Amino acid sequence: MVSIKSDREIGLMRDAGKILALVHNEVANYIKPGLTTLEIDKFAEKLVHKHNATCSFYHLYDFPGNFCISVNDEVIHGIPSKDVVLKDGDVVKIDGGVNYKGYQSDAARTHIVGKTTKEVEDLVCRTKQSFFEGIKYAVPGNHINDISTGIEMYIEQFGYGIVEDYVGHGIGVKVHEDPEIPNFATKSKGILIKKNMTFAVEPMINLGSYEVYTADDKWTVKTIDGSISSHYENTIVITDNGPEILSLI
Repeated sequence: MVSIKSDREIGLMRDAGKILALVHNEVANYIKPGLTTLEIDKFAEKLVHKHNATCSFYHLYDFPGNFCISVNDEVIHGIPSKDVVLKDGDVVKIDGGVNYKGYQSDAARTHIVGKTTKEVEDLVCRTKQSFFEGIKYAVPGNHINDISTGIEMYIEQFGYGIVEDYVGHGIGVKVHEDPEIPNFATKSKGILIKKNMTFAVEPMINLGSYEVYTADDKWTVKTIDGSISSHYENTIVITDNGPEILSLI
């Protein structure tokens, strides 16, 4: 069942989203070659705690980190590690959430460390843009598949692979709530979108094939063909005037 949030709940989610947005902005300035993904995770954790909040992903389903940090062909759910050292040209996905007074936010960003090819730069930019193309349809009276179709219609012109095994979701008291929000068109229209619903919309786009697999660590999801992957996500709330992005400042 998809919950309709009260104004009080949305206010708390707005606070959680603002904290997460601030953390992502700080992390963007912090990332550089030579850092380990564990150092980035600990840096982000301290920022969250500085705002009297907690990391939503910490031990979520027993995940062994605070933020998912995925590099290059890793799509999502990368485990922060002291053994993964960033180098020039790496593509780093930072995905995490903030729990503030019992309410969640969830957002992901993709960063390019140093310089890379135009092909990779375009992938990262277009993944981000696909989020905005999708949420144009996140208005009362539309259906979830309208968001999904908006993302796919934008991405398909570039020939990228849209990850199908993992999708966006509802969010509120829990990080993952109903409904599922695919990044590709489906046969089902999905639920009717109503005011005060809250969603996490998150395109995951591969430079090559859409196919992915889970690594031996049982967490890290990687592209089967080894191609670079990009990820962009925000938490939104549905208003009479369209979506309000809660995790972006």
